[in-house]
Amino acid sequence: MEELIVNLHMHTTYSDGRGSHNDIVQAGLKAGLDVAIVTDHNVLVKNREAYFWGNARQLLLLIGEEVHDRVRTPQNNHLLIFGHSRELASFAPDTQNLIDQAKKNGGLTFLAHPYEHALPLFGEGAFGWVNWEVHGFDGIELWNGLSELKAVIKNRLQAVFYAFFPEFIARGPEPETLRKWDELLQNGSKVVAVGGSDAHSLKIHMGPLQKTIFPYDFHFRAINTHILTPTALTGELEKDRQMVLEALGKGHAFIGYDLPSNTKGFRFTVQGKEHTAMQGDTLQLNGGATLQIKLPGRCECVLLKNGKIAEQWFDREVCTYITTEPGVYRVECYLQFLGKRRGWIFSNPIYLQS
Repeated sequence: MEELIVNLHMHTTYSDGRGSHNDIVQAGLKAGLDVAIVTDHNVLVKNREAYFWGNARQLLLLIGEEVHDRVRTPQNNHLLIFGHSRELASFAPDTQNLIDQAKKNGGLTFLAHPYEHALPLFGEGAFGWVNWEVHGFDGIELWNGLSELKAVIKNRLQAVFYAFFPEFIARGPEPETLRKWDELLQNGSKVVAVGGSDAHSLKIHMGPLQKTIFPYDFHFRAINTHILTPTALTGELEKDRQMVLEALGKGHAFIGYDLPSNTKGFRFTVQGKEHTAMQGDTLQLNGGATLQIKLPGRCECVLLKNGKIAEQWFDREVCTYITTEPGVYRVECYLQFLGKRRGWIFSNPIYLQS
């Protein structure tokens, strides 16, 4: 299998971002991305998907969309859609119909920033997901880089600090989002988790001075979604587009916070008597199985079964766990970085069935 670094959920001047598609391409090439997926609000920008080359590498630029009901107050229920063939914003008032229409038009759907805090200091509301009656969506945005900012800012002094030192922001996914994900998984839903940057390349003015805060290249070096694909990118746009979307849809992916240390090389697999499964897959136990975790560096590694800790390791690069019990198994990894225990890797589940 090949591993591709994907950054998804970002905005340009077509909605509320402050940079262009070209700015994203240049930042992505500089940061070492393989794929960037732009998701402007309520607009599917046409004729932008393409390959770009620079810094001795290639970048696949794909176009998705973040759809929400603009007239709703508050404007909750933001839906990330990837791979669809037509503009879907007109369906936003009915979130279930929106999900159904996205699927009908070949799209994958992810609930954006399901739980987030308001930031009244700057007039920012909380735009989480509230309609939990919906079904048929592919996954959730487990970790959103920009939304996390709302959780850590308590006053104006902190706002200035984090604007100049954004590397101090990230802690990990919102605990409510993790709990909700586990709840959905325990109810029998296969829900894929992705990490989104929500990059806007915001600009602030201080008298005659102007500064870009949280620029694209910062986000692209931080919270990414790493996908596992059968082959490397071929340079054939449509073929590679489908390969990327298929990996996301199947959950052949993990979320990596690459700023403190690159997460490339993480693997979580299960070896059964006859078959091997990776993240997103289902495996029949047939008596027992061995879960194997390969880490790209020494860290705190936690194996969860049905949302509860099954095993925990410290300062290890390879972890092994033998089980005869069915369940939903996933991995969380943590590092010490800039004085805090911070989330590093969050795997998608492997589903073991009896």
